[in-house]
Amino acid sequence: MVLGFATALLLWAPVTVSVPVLLTEAVILVGGLGVMLVANGALLRWGLAPLDRLTRLMTTVDLLRPGQRLPVSGGGEVAELIRTFNAMLERLEHERATSTARVLLAQEAERRRIAQELHDEVGQSMTAILLVLGRAADDADEPLREELHQAQEITRESLDEVRRLVRRLRPGVLDDLGLISALSSLTHDFATHTGLRVVRRFEADLPDLDPETELVLYRVAQESLTNAARHADASRVEVSLARADGAVALAIADDGRGIEAACEGAGIRGMRERALLIGAALDITSAPGAGTRIQLLSPVPRKQP
Repeated sequence: MVLGFATALLLWAPVTVSVPVLLTEAVILVGGLGVMLVANGALLRWGLAPLDRLTRLMTTVDLLRPGQRLPVSGGGEVAELIRTFNAMLERLEHERATSTARVLLAQEAERRRIAQELHDEVGQSMTAILLVLGRAADDADEPLREELHQAQEITRESLDEVRRLVRRLRPGVLDDLGLISALSSLTHDFATHTGLRVVRRFEADLPDLDPETELVLYRVAQESLTNAARHADASRVEVSLARADGAVALAIADDGRGIEAACEGAGIRGMRERALLIGAALDITSAPGAGTRIQLLSPVPRKQP
């Protein structure tokens, strides 16, 4: 259009070019060339702006934060390219969620197997050792009796540690008594072993959740508490579980030193993957010196009959 308009102007306008070129003619030609370049530059910038937005999204897209899409704008091949990219993102997110679900379910099955073996094999063997040491100590004389009592105490502490590992691998209370009891037990053990003050705020009339959702909520709380103990340098942690507009909201907040959003480690990415498993939204707010708040907003599926 710009070139056609310029050609028509040259054809029908009373403009001539002399040889040699006069100054006024040179000024008109250079001015026209400048106007054409500016017009073409503006049109190209406007036409290719969707590609700039597409490039920025390509460099920042994260499959662990689903739903990032680019509005379809422009025309022709540019609009088709954006639609194709959005469809590719949707397909990749679906494939990522499916593969993540398989990995996490296999991981939980392996945790259950290891926990069962620790409970049945190692736990029972250590319990038998405790009984043997107790009988031997009763029949032994000093100073052997004191040494047997010490061995018995070490074995008892090791047995408690094995039981703690079993609970971390697969919380039996979650299967037997439900999510609130499991979170209460988790926070109690956490406060006992770390010395941090834990405040619990659990609503009693929560909707029914399926076992998969309860397990994800438990694992996110477990990982959040572990991060608070290891990295936050906090003195107080608050754990809450409540209704929230047709969903269940789990929130873990500490008064520690906070984290940088750009430095998400394997633990936080693991929580995001678990959130994808049940279609939940994970939100992390943190500032240096102001602590960290992790909130998981999970939809409320009904338990399968």
